[in-house]
Amino acid sequence: MSTIDPRITDVLSRTFKVPVAEILPGSTMDSLDMDSLAAAEFAVVLREATGVELDTGTPARGTTLAELTAHLHAAVGTAR
Repeated sequence: MSTIDPRITDVLSRTFKVPVAEILPGSTMDSLDMDSLAAAEFAVVLREATGVELDTGTPARGTTLAELTAHLHAAVGTAR
């Protein structure tokens, strides 16, 4: 997958003040300088934004944003 769900970009840029230019499909929590606590908070905020229940371990520090997008889309597909 070569795109990022716009809700991920929105949460990262608005809530965590990550510059949009750094939010790339291959970006990880590590590459965005987000520690494990920030990654867990990201999971909570993203759940609030999407309605998709994410395990706080889903956005693991090595998970790419493209992988996270695929996870979100799969979860939405199974919730229908």
